[in-house]
Amino acid sequence: MHLDPLPRPPSARRSILGSGNREELETGNGIIIAQHRKAAPPDEGMPPGPYLEMSVGDTGCGMEPGVLERVFDPFFTTKGPGKGTGMGLAVVYGIVKSLGGTIQATSQPGWGTTFQVLLPLATDEPPETEVEVMIAKPVIPAGSETILFVDDDEDFFLAGQQMLTGLGYEVVALTNSFQALKEFRAQPQRFDLIISDQTMPGLTGLELAAACSRLRPDIPIILCTGFSEMVTPEKIRSAGIREVVPKPFDLHRISEAIQKVLKKISDRVE
Repeated sequence: MHLDPLPRPPSARRSILGSGNREELETGNGIIIAQHRKAAPPDEGMPPGPYLEMSVGDTGCGMEPGVLERVFDPFFTTKGPGKGTGMGLAVVYGIVKSLGGTIQATSQPGWGTTFQVLLPLATDEPPETEVEVMIAKPVIPAGSETILFVDDDEDFFLAGQQMLTGLGYEVVALTNSFQALKEFRAQPQRFDLIISDQTMPGLTGLELAAACSRLRPDIPIILCTGFSEMVTPEKIRSAGIREVVPKPFDLHRISEAIQKVLKKISDRVE
């Protein structure tokens, strides 16, 4: 990973607690970052093995239970209009999940908030036992619909195309949003779903979605985006977008989003 959650000021104080293999950093502004190795908790449904736990906490005002329950929801924010998009923690959640980890938040009003991230440790050490452990893999819903997939980033383009094809969908994948609109305009009834990146040269994901919705109002659209001040709930609704998936997404998350929007269309027809 190349993400450093916070800059380390000159006054930062670090301590190594040898017996617990724990490292702690106090930033000097009320925020404490700690990390240590541990095994995956059995109630998380994660494969057994060594994990790195990173905790980031503050001593701020904390959160009420109703806010805490929605803290990772895309576009949820307690800030006023124009002061926040509610995408920051949703993107963090997507990144952690894509790395095979999990993230939890605990908070108490008046006492602060702590975020705990569990990530699997890469290790070259041989297993301690020869007993084979069979782990039940969650069933990932597949499909056969035709999807127009648009992303100008080569890495995301190739990964997304591979994921969608692997799930059984027929995929028309393009890196140019103008070309995608041209393709959709030529055969609007060919596609069952559009999945588009937001930040692209030419047409943005919002602009592409709005144009396609004008051509065919019932077309379900999923927008994939990182943190962006340009993406607001109002713009999402006006563009005809049915679901927003934070980038980077994993196989489970994109599959769930696809099934969710297609089910809404199916329920509406019935």
